[in-house]
Amino acid sequence: MSSSSPSVAVVAESRPGERRVALVPELAGRLRARGFRVAVAAGAGLARSSPDVAYTNAAVRVTPDPVVGADVLLSVRPPRPDDVRRLAPGALTISFLPVSEERDLVELMRAQGVTALSLDLLPRTSAAQPMDALTSQALVTGYRGALVAAERLPRFFPGFVTAAGTLPPARVVVLGAGVAGLQAIATARRLGAEVAAYDVRASAPEEVRSLGAEFLDLGLPPLTGAAGYARVMDPDRATRQAELLAPHVATADAVLTTAAVPGHAAPILVTRAMVAAMRPGSVVVDLAAESGGNVEGVRPGVEEIVGDGVLLWGGADVPSQLPETASRLYAANVVALLEHLGPEGVRSPDLDDEILAACCVTHAGVIRGPAAELLR
Repeated sequence: MSSSSPSVAVVAESRPGERRVALVPELAGRLRARGFRVAVAAGAGLARSSPDVAYTNAAVRVTPDPVVGADVLLSVRPPRPDDVRRLAPGALTISFLPVSEERDLVELMRAQGVTALSLDLLPRTSAAQPMDALTSQALVTGYRGALVAAERLPRFFPGFVTAAGTLPPARVVVLGAGVAGLQAIATARRLGAEVAAYDVRASAPEEVRSLGAEFLDLGLPPLTGAAGYARVMDPDRATRQAELLAPHVATADAVLTTAAVPGHAAPILVTRAMVAAMRPGSVVVDLAAESGGNVEGVRPGVEEIVGDGVLLWGGADVPSQLPETASRLYAANVVALLEHLGPEGVRSPDLDDEILAACCVTHAGVIRGPAAELLR
């Protein structure tokens, strides 16, 4: 690692469909003000409408290869193994890094002596909120999901009274009222739909009603897990819940599902039989498709007609479908984490710090903390 100001490298994302970038030009000044030097891969921001000249104008060095010699490597998706191999021992990476899905990469980072911070493991505390990329990207996902439903539904979301007759509003049912679900509710309401929602957590009824939507009270006890997330339900509860949700799904014009349980596959909330009972022309948008899906048989990135004419849309790379906003929010999270570290913290991170202790995956050749537990 260099002896001067720490150097930050921003790579171009390589995963197909990924259009975000880990740092946007308008936030680079915050890093320079803290003493960081910043370099970005040529073309890294093009999909986000940030050409190379925008970075140059922000005093960011644009180069074909910013990785070699970098003290910090920033990416949205997990770093490429080839990039990790080219980092010096003690270099630090910041990215989404779902450790249970990236076992080989985590082992490579450990062997290389890289300090890897995973935004998937950031604690849900007030101090960590400015760095919470899961929340910021869920906000984008929920907004985009409501737009997809409105675009695909072959009728208006809002109701109208016209000389040709009265058009009632579409009925939208949202399953899962975390950040993505609440944003989907709010957006569908703004578009004029009649919205109802369900979530297993105890806080959900108040949150749903605060947005002017109906909460579907199924008469089942709440299932709130750690840090306010939902927790895994047993098969009997899942069967009973599906039975109670079925009539609400059947009468919906659009269903949006967003439910997730950290560290587990997404719970099945909507069976194929429930989809088959919906009216032709109805739309189901599964925003949890990449983690297994809330809808039975959904496939991420696939839009298909099922049953008697119900459109099923499996979300994939959903935040990347709005790359300008998603990148701006993600970059703000990353910058906040680097500001929390500071230049000296990059080289000698304080792993007694609550935030760093939770999200540090590897350091000094050791797999640490929550990551070690997840990999057992």
